[in-house]
Amino acid sequence: MVKLVHWEERETIMPTNTHRSLAQSKTPHENHDQHFINQATRNTFAFILAGGRGTRLKQLTDFRTKPAVPFAGKFRIIDFTLSNCINSGIRKIGVATQYKAHSLIRHIQHGWSFLDGRFGDFIQLLPAQQQIDETQWYQGTADAVYQNMRFVYRYDPQYVLIVAGDHIYKMDYSLMLADHIARQADMTVACIDVPLAEATEFGVMGIDEDSRVVTFVEKPKQPPSIPGRPDRALASMGVYIFNAEFLLDQLKRDAATPGSSRDFGKDIIPHIVPRHRVFAHRFADSCVGGTCSGQNPYWRDVGTIDAYWEANMEMTKVTPELNLYDRDWPIWTYQEQLPPAKFVFDDDGRRGQAIDSMVSGGCIISGAEVKRSLLFSSVHVHSWASVSDAVLLPGVDVGNHAVVRRCVVDKNARIPAGMKIGVDPEEDRRRFYVSPNGIVLVTAEMLGQGAAAR
Repeated sequence: MVKLVHWEERETIMPTNTHRSLAQSKTPHENHDQHFINQATRNTFAFILAGGRGTRLKQLTDFRTKPAVPFAGKFRIIDFTLSNCINSGIRKIGVATQYKAHSLIRHIQHGWSFLDGRFGDFIQLLPAQQQIDETQWYQGTADAVYQNMRFVYRYDPQYVLIVAGDHIYKMDYSLMLADHIARQADMTVACIDVPLAEATEFGVMGIDEDSRVVTFVEKPKQPPSIPGRPDRALASMGVYIFNAEFLLDQLKRDAATPGSSRDFGKDIIPHIVPRHRVFAHRFADSCVGGTCSGQNPYWRDVGTIDAYWEANMEMTKVTPELNLYDRDWPIWTYQEQLPPAKFVFDDDGRRGQAIDSMVSGGCIISGAEVKRSLLFSSVHVHSWASVSDAVLLPGVDVGNHAVVRRCVVDKNARIPAGMKIGVDPEEDRRRFYVSPNGIVLVTAEMLGQGAAAR
């Protein structure tokens, strides 16, 4: 049995490193030393924050946390963060869960159990357990990490990567880590530039000519702009790298600070910016594949119904910004064993076809027409039905002569024969949720079919 010791005794868990510091070595930018990157990633623990409620996704998160929401036909949102870790060579991973975690836990158990613990590789679920204060669950992002530090330091990390599990993007964290080490930083924050009008939803930073962070404000009402670019702001992606000992010191200090909300963006980062070496790492320097082309690399927060629908619809384009066909940086997931998609009937007015769409395994398009839509696994569209500009989650059944337009239909919902969705906005509002941009969200519960497994 492993003995859990108090953090003040952590020297028995995390001995002082006696080998040469990576910060004293040449950086990959100087000599492209892959061994340098491999050594750094092996000394890194990734902590994924996956406990958010995701309330802006309305009834889509009634029975699941946001990182567990299905995306792009066969994945869950968290698969992108987990795949970034695995593909970057970071394979000591903890996933902190809290709200409505059953679906997420089941998904990780089914799809992410392939790492071999005998070689120190693992993905460990870290549910909220009131480990520090037996009267409180996780109070904020920093508290979620703080309550699990005994587990983290059991593996003797030199660096800790902290990342949100609810965004869609492809990023090589090892390049950000190399940047962190080369700058001898205490903390590094990944950042993107966003329109100034949208910056109120982010942590916004100001940097000097060396990319050192000099100011940081969480969700400001009047965000500061990037010098020379008055219409843009530099926003935090919620991806942080810390030196491990420095992180522990800051979490302990914050936990002892009265009035702290125990949050990285609100408390930890604003405190350390004027006192320690905090640097910004631009996402464009470590994004992967075709997503790096152009001014704004692909990164999506699919936190609203409109954003979720739009990001899924992008996948149906001829050349989407996010490349899911990249074998050099695959997105891993749980793959249920299903038969191929099937299209049947070829009669006038009753032809099974899908145009400009993505159709997953187990689907049957039976004498129906599907246009510009994304169908997850085991969707059945019956004869004479019409589906367009729709996102249909696993197990959805669309009845004969039904019309489904501009909507998101949740898992296992059965659309009755002849029902019209997305045709009459007033009728839709009486039965379903309609977003500000007119996207209709339909769940099994709204159709009076009871709770369906998520």
